[in-house]
Amino acid sequence: MLTAALLKHLGAICTQYPETFDIHPKVEKLLKQRLGAFENNQPLDWGNAETLAFATLLAEGHPVRLSGQDSARGTFSNRHAILVDQTNEDRFIPLNHLSSTQAKFDIVESPLSEAAVLGFEYGYSTVAPDTLVLWEAQFGDFANGAQVIIDQFISAAESKWQQTSGLVLLLPHGYEGQGPEHSSARLERFLQLCTDDNWQIVNCSTPANYFHVLRRQVLMTRPKPLIVMTPKSLLRHKSAVSDLKDFGAGTHFQPVISEKIVTNPRAVILCSGKVYYDIHKVIGPDIAIIRLEQFYPFSEQDLMSALLPYKDVKVIWCQEEPMNMGGWSFIEPRLRGMGLSPKYIGRPSAASPATGYAHRHLAEQNQIISQILAL
Repeated sequence: MLTAALLKHLGAICTQYPETFDIHPKVEKLLKQRLGAFENNQPLDWGNAETLAFATLLAEGHPVRLSGQDSARGTFSNRHAILVDQTNEDRFIPLNHLSSTQAKFDIVESPLSEAAVLGFEYGYSTVAPDTLVLWEAQFGDFANGAQVIIDQFISAAESKWQQTSGLVLLLPHGYEGQGPEHSSARLERFLQLCTDDNWQIVNCSTPANYFHVLRRQVLMTRPKPLIVMTPKSLLRHKSAVSDLKDFGAGTHFQPVISEKIVTNPRAVILCSGKVYYDIHKVIGPDIAIIRLEQFYPFSEQDLMSALLPYKDVKVIWCQEEPMNMGGWSFIEPRLRGMGLSPKYIGRPSAASPATGYAHRHLAEQNQIISQILAL
């Protein structure tokens, strides 16, 4: 059982290293912050949540394997799963020092040969169903280089050959003005391939939901590939945190997250991922927000329950991606099938996933906010 005491114990171990270890000062500061969150009952950020997910699975006897360029440090310096001694370059992996009975944690910093690496990890996942096998793209866009593996195997192998896999793809996704090659994990491409219960696609907005979806991946009865739109700026966003109680016994992954019920609402906004934090800080008290955390399998019942208090209220779908990308083309016909007439707010259709100019990015973001404020 995931008690608070167990979570704190595992979290603390993951911040420890040998006394003689000459650790980098910045990494030492990060580990002290993570330890302080457990000791002082403070909310946990994304890095702490992921480490806890790995630690709890390892403690329960489930091996964990993660590969990808910069996977040890994390592209955005968010993981630091391997500690390096600054004097002698010795390496120390806290996740392999939880207990004498734990399963093994493997982390591989692989080259930027996405098709080869993802193909290997897919094969590994098919013969190790009890292992949490993850591949992380340095940026979500880099999965383009492995599209043949995604199309031919990950999305279709169960239908073609009855070959199951629990492989996890971690694809950093989010519009922060970093240009067309470092913004979009091409969510729309994965959604276009959704059918026959072939995989799962999530865009979590809280560390606790990310924790639960990783654990669910190993504990589910029949493995399915999992595509995760992982965050960048939310890794350190002060509001993108979760209380320890949201990780313990009795809690679970939430396909849909609804805010507190708004009385006399004039609109309800549906959204997914980072854009929630962009719009949450500007909306008035008469606007409701519902977050879609799992696109597929589409949880119509959960969404209908969340929308129940807002019958006959204007429904908005808000996204940060262009209109011909992101979730709009997937969600719009499903909302209409539920008897709704959603309005779109987001970037207009575009050939490029994102602009390469910071000032234009900010103008586009401000235009989205302006449309929200004009509701």
